[in-house]
Amino acid sequence: MKPTRVLILDDESTLRTALFRLLDRKGYQVVTAQRLDEARSFMTPDKPFDIAIIDMNLPDGNGLDLISEIKGISPNTQVIVLTGFASIDTAVQATQKGAYHFLTKPFNVEELMSLLDKALAHKTLEQENKQLRSELGTRYQFNQIIGESEGIKSCLSLVERVANSDSTVLVMGESGTGKELIARAIHYNSDRAKGPFVAINCGAIPGELLESELFGHVKGAFTGAISNRIGRFEMADEGTLFLDEIGDLDPSMQVKILRALQERVFEPVGSTKSVQVNVRVITATNVDLEKAVKDGRFREDLYYRLNVIPIQIPALRERKTDIPILLNHFMNLFNKNKTKALTGFSQDSLKCLMNYSWPGNIRELENLIERLSILKGAGSVEVSDLPPKYRSTAASFAETGSVDIPESGLDFNSAVDQFENALILKALEKTGWNKNQAALLLRLNRTTLVEKMKKKGLKSNEPELDM
Repeated sequence: MKPTRVLILDDESTLRTALFRLLDRKGYQVVTAQRLDEARSFMTPDKPFDIAIIDMNLPDGNGLDLISEIKGISPNTQVIVLTGFASIDTAVQATQKGAYHFLTKPFNVEELMSLLDKALAHKTLEQENKQLRSELGTRYQFNQIIGESEGIKSCLSLVERVANSDSTVLVMGESGTGKELIARAIHYNSDRAKGPFVAINCGAIPGELLESELFGHVKGAFTGAISNRIGRFEMADEGTLFLDEIGDLDPSMQVKILRALQERVFEPVGSTKSVQVNVRVITATNVDLEKAVKDGRFREDLYYRLNVIPIQIPALRERKTDIPILLNHFMNLFNKNKTKALTGFSQDSLKCLMNYSWPGNIRELENLIERLSILKGAGSVEVSDLPPKYRSTAASFAETGSVDIPESGLDFNSAVDQFENALILKALEKTGWNKNQAALLLRLNRTTLVEKMKKKGLKSNEPELDM
């Protein structure tokens, strides 16, 4: 681990020497200078300082002038300013130029060491935040949204075009289709990427608390408001606010949201002072808002304010060609850092998953692969490894006598094959996997049943009764 590098710039030789000895004993790598030009000679990109302790009044100028130069070479260097004449103006100037803190002479050793510890902790936090933002930006690039179907390509094309605008976006789609993922992709590929992304689920918070969550409150505004608190709108200033399940807002909140969207101004609960913010708003819903407007459940003016740029995410059953891609993506994701891992899907298991209707969409698919990676552990996923409801889309026909044909159509031979799988599995489960009794129920020869089971890879996760 590299030692912490500290620059001490002060024209008082006694103070400079005392600080050098103190920090050197603590294990810091210390460089001292008494003039600005001397300090500049030590400032190189290959050896940046972690901390710079700079006096304001120097023989060749003002120490504050050096701060921007230091930050230009090493933005994470934490600058502590020393001054013999503390004032509010001094503090403001130092902060504006990027100083972490300032100390008034004379100061005690404990105060300085405490400040150094805090400065180093702040430096670490800044680096972690920078790394996290970089990782988030990579994670939410457009190429990280998986799919090759025309539906998802069309959706991503629109997302890419609107990312750099400040227009309000309404993301529509069923639960589990990835509405927040789309919202984050818009944010992290926009000019606001360096600002915060703040998300709130409007349907998950009781109506009486939602106003406080969105707009904040002042101390004493209601029982339990023991201090001032800022809301999500203010948290998202200079960034993006994502309002999920916007269709669940009650009428009184719809009015307040409308004003905040129109004017970017609001009042915290219990306050008469307006707060102005610079926020890009993205909303999402799985409710048909147009129908809600006609039914009188959603304000028409708010709907048109939200629906500036509508983005419709297709359901997974409408983009079935993406299912194999998504299966492999999540399989590789959950295989990471495992000594034994899933290797793929058998042809029959893939047919089952392709023909399944996926009411929970991508979230359901991801959950299934996570479950298989734990329970199956390794090898190829067979039909018998799948939970019963995934084994055949014809299972509903075996139980109800009816089958749903999706708008995208289905493969007849595959559907017939899956219906046969469903009948065999149902008979086996009904007889506790007794092959003799299952064959009698299906009016098949036992050998025919066994051959079909082998061909289809149908087997129980429990020890079988070989009868």
